Amino acid sequence: MIDPITLEVLREALVSIVREMRVTLVRTAYSSILYEGEDFSCVLMDGHAQIVAMSKGQDHPLHIVPIGWSMKAVREKFGDDIHPGDIFLHNEPYTGGTHLNDVAMIYPLFAADGELFVFPVVRAHWGDVGGMSPGSLSGRATEIFQEGVRIPPIKVVDRGRPNDAALDLIFSNMRGPRERRGDYQAMLGTCRKAIERIEELVARYGVTTIREAVAELMDRAEGRMRRAIRGLRTGEYFYEAHLEAGTERLEPLTVRAKVVVEGDTITVDLAGTSPQTLGPTNVGPAMAPTGAFTIIKSFLDPGSDVNSGAFRPLTVLTPPGTIVNADPPAPCGGMVEVKYCVESAVMGALAQALDGKIAGDLKGGGNHCYVGGPHPRTGETFIFYEYPAGGTGGFDGGDGSNTVRAWTESDMTTLQPIEAVEQLYPVRIERTALREDSGGPGQWRGGLGLTREVRIQTVGAQLSVLAEKAVLPPFGVCGGGAGATNRFWVRRDGRRVETSPLPGKVSGFPLEPGDVLLMESSGGGGFGDPLERDPARVAADVGEGYVTAAAAEAIYGVVLRVGAPDATATEARRSKLHATRLRVRVVAAPGLDSGRGREVRLSADVARRISVEPGSVVELVNPRGAPLRAWVASLTARSAGVDALVAELAPIALRMLAVADDDEVIVRAVHTGVLTAPDSRRT
Repeated sequence: MIDPITLEVLREALVSIVREMRVTLVRTAYSSILYEGEDFSCVLMDGHAQIVAMSKGQDHPLHIVPIGWSMKAVREKFGDDIHPGDIFLHNEPYTGGTHLNDVAMIYPLFAADGELFVFPVVRAHWGDVGGMSPGSLSGRATEIFQEGVRIPPIKVVDRGRPNDAALDLIFSNMRGPRERRGDYQAMLGTCRKAIERIEELVARYGVTTIREAVAELMDRAEGRMRRAIRGLRTGEYFYEAHLEAGTERLEPLTVRAKVVVEGDTITVDLAGTSPQTLGPTNVGPAMAPTGAFTIIKSFLDPGSDVNSGAFRPLTVLTPPGTIVNADPPAPCGGMVEVKYCVESAVMGALAQALDGKIAGDLKGGGNHCYVGGPHPRTGETFIFYEYPAGGTGGFDGGDGSNTVRAWTESDMTTLQPIEAVEQLYPVRIERTALREDSGGPGQWRGGLGLTREVRIQTVGAQLSVLAEKAVLPPFGVCGGGAGATNRFWVRRDGRRVETSPLPGKVSGFPLEPGDVLLMESSGGGGFGDPLERDPARVAADVGEGYVTAAAAEAIYGVVLRVGAPDATATEARRSKLHATRLRVRVVAAPGLDSGRGREVRLSADVARRISVEPGSVVELVNPRGAPLRAWVASLTARSAGVDALVAELAPIALRMLAVADDDEVIVRAVHTGVLTAPDSRRT
């Protein structure tokens, strides 16, 4: 058995190798998305397709976790035809990729006994892989062929000899081939440097000792996770979250999660999730398990290393043909968005087992924003790619953070530096600032999003956007309010220009010189009742420019006089706001479960008092967890009085709210980016 000192030395050595891989790639990459944005991840795998080591807090789970599927796809395709000196590329979502822009390089290493050993893998976002628009990611793609070059597991180096024909074919179908080839070479050099470090470890400790260390680290991670799961209440917990699909109007998609806690295991069943869609909000089989694992690990065992041992107590069921396990040729460009939606659904369900230990919702995905076109100096295609971070959610005891990468993300750059952007691309950054009033109100406020204004300085540029939470804002929890929606829009000659009927889904919108692109990212959802926030904190928020004085009074009920709270006026204002909240009886109605956009039937009196109509979105507040969102299906006439204040929901929806039939909850309207209805219901 390996001694603890050697085990710890090898654990740190393996992680150190991954960290050196990151530094190597940053210093040698050709495209700014890698050397400035750091949109890549590195990992060490073993011959059983298990994650051995990653750089916790730096490498992105959505890049790393699916590598196991990619490696299995390589083994299934090539079998015993894998040899020293072979190198593989892979990006196909249906066999373990993420979206086509994320290209994995798998660099097998063999031990002296001829068995696969610990070896490096890099998954990096290539700035363009072909497809219908510069940057490849488009909010209006309808099939994967519009998103670029699909790379099934392919051997690009055979026993040390490059397959130049395959590489020429790949790069000839991508914009900016010089950058693509440069990034490929950077990934290659990164893996080779890692191989050197691994061979140094083998020379010092031997293959057997390293294998023993890997096995022990896996077992320890498994044990920690199982102990954490045993601390949860046994039971079945339900929740659902929604995505913004459609082209001309919102046609919401639903991720429905049943989380079963039993002993020291958790099963996440996504049955009831929406069928795959013609739009880009689909994923292959690897992404939903990635999202479920990320959220469970983050809540139950955030302090330890991430390796495949921690996966063992977790089972994730993904129905084929749905948005969480799509079949070809479904486009999968929005994989980040679906993965985050899975996280929201699992978090909402898990909150019931954690007794309300939950944080406000996040910005919802990658916020992919592309400006591309011919560069006026070179004539080659330039691709300016931003992915603005948003605010994180409030939590019990603390406000969310302003404009940072969320805890389910890696340590990617919030925004690319202005100097780098203006040096590389024909644009000018005119403003970057925190976005006031964007954080979700609560006893603990959500963090703020950002605003960035970019002036276009060339002809022929196009805008493409793929983002979520541009219609449905990030929800608050335990009574907290929603953050602001993401907004990506164009100002031309001082006027707003609509780039797409559905916000967040833009493809190849023509830009003119002088246009200003505004990127406005979401704030995080709030935690707890905003009327219980310390008035002094509200006053400080106003002083910092985080919250306007108008919002302080209208939402937090804090009346300021010369920058300080007026105690008497504040008490009166809060009492008035509290009295305006509408409580309704929730009644089970078995017929209200369309499977696409949770339905609620309101009495006419309720609809009138919260100013909604059929097709509007409402929120039923859960004081110990995440709220339930629903679309008003129809209105019912009821007699005046208490009996008129009724909301009818499917029985499963009551379980999501953790309430019984005939219980009372607060209902409120959701202020969306645009207000349209699912299916045939229209506002």
